[in-house]
Amino acid sequence: MIKVAKFGGSSVADASQFKRVKDIVDSDAARRIVVISAAGKRSADDHKMTDLLYLCHAHLVYGVSCEPIFRDIEKRFCEIRDELGISLDIEKEFDDLWKKMDKDISVDYLVSRGEYFTSRLMAAYLGFHFLDAKDCIFSDYNGKFDEKKITEAIQKAMMQYGKIVIPGFYSSLPSGKIKLMSRGGSDITGALAAAACRADVYENWTDVSGILMADPRIVKNPRPIPKITYAELRELASMGASVLHEESILPVKENGIPLNIRNTNKPDHPGTVIVDKIEKEDASYKRFLTGVAGRKNFEILAIRKHNLDNNSDLRKVLEILEDHKIAIEHISLGLDSFSLVFAKSSVETIIYDVISEIQKVLKPDNISVQENISLVAAVGRKMTFRPGISGSIFNALGEAGVNIRTIAQGADELSIVVGVDNSQFDTTVRVLYESFAV
Repeated sequence: MIKVAKFGGSSVADASQFKRVKDIVDSDAARRIVVISAAGKRSADDHKMTDLLYLCHAHLVYGVSCEPIFRDIEKRFCEIRDELGISLDIEKEFDDLWKKMDKDISVDYLVSRGEYFTSRLMAAYLGFHFLDAKDCIFSDYNGKFDEKKITEAIQKAMMQYGKIVIPGFYSSLPSGKIKLMSRGGSDITGALAAAACRADVYENWTDVSGILMADPRIVKNPRPIPKITYAELRELASMGASVLHEESILPVKENGIPLNIRNTNKPDHPGTVIVDKIEKEDASYKRFLTGVAGRKNFEILAIRKHNLDNNSDLRKVLEILEDHKIAIEHISLGLDSFSLVFAKSSVETIIYDVISEIQKVLKPDNISVQENISLVAAVGRKMTFRPGISGSIFNALGEAGVNIRTIAQGADELSIVVGVDNSQFDTTVRVLYESFAV
């Protein structure tokens, strides 16, 4: 068995966290590939290593000395090394880096040193081989990864060294230069590594015990989701749930590799397992909702016209919205009317121009705009097989005094989305969670 374990910034913030990571890795010999983020915050008022390196580059660009920040970064890495008794000459590498510190230094190269140095320390501490991401994670100038070349490099290193540590967040371009990924890029590195070695499990270790069933800022102590499908995860993510970026999931999803989100500070908690499909449900798991998520500040554009031609008239309106680059969230159709839901931010300065164009092209009987709308989604794979779910949801919300402004259900029946006033957003989330997710 092979497990790839990715550890986020909070998991490697200081020496004590390094010790937790070592305990986790040493407890299972199957954890043969470890992917490391840059050291994160040690406390609420601390700074992430990545942010400090970005700040260094900004100083260089504006001709301001960044040496105090640079030396603080060096000091922090040396403190981790010394506390753990690691034998590694970090000072020499920082002296070499300092010689390159001018306004022409690549921001990608400089910022990637956060992952680089954190991973160098972790590899030495674990007794694993350090495999630089520039030697195994390859991408083109458009950000597309060369998965064949990645697989060859990682499998070769596995055969030669057995256990390896790879820094996350950056790749190597065809020119050999360092290229940063988007924020959260270490998740992508971990997924690519898992796909490359055909891992049995990809573990993503962070500071939460899996994906929560609802926003903890709204619901007190929401339960973690024990098991979820990639399709359900996508539904929750699209509605604003704080989950992994889709690009970081794709490599393992395509290869049928389960993704296990775990908590470094609570290693005995099983976390959340994400799989392509669930063949057989745990008989003890009675809830039909997997999770609840939502977003605020949408608008509903309602258009009424006698003898409406749904196909032609709707197409004309969609073309106008497309011309203005307005993304549609939901569409509802009636006999003589239809309505469209979109984010307020996408139309804030152009809504009256859009309405004017629709009036010229469609000549409707009436156009109205409803503002301050929130969309809340109840997501669950079991909803397909349970009759009366929609009625139960609407009844629970009605009893709580929630006024539903719009309703939508996906074609795959994984989610039911209700539109409510922004003022009732928190209430809607709590009612759905407390009524159907516990």
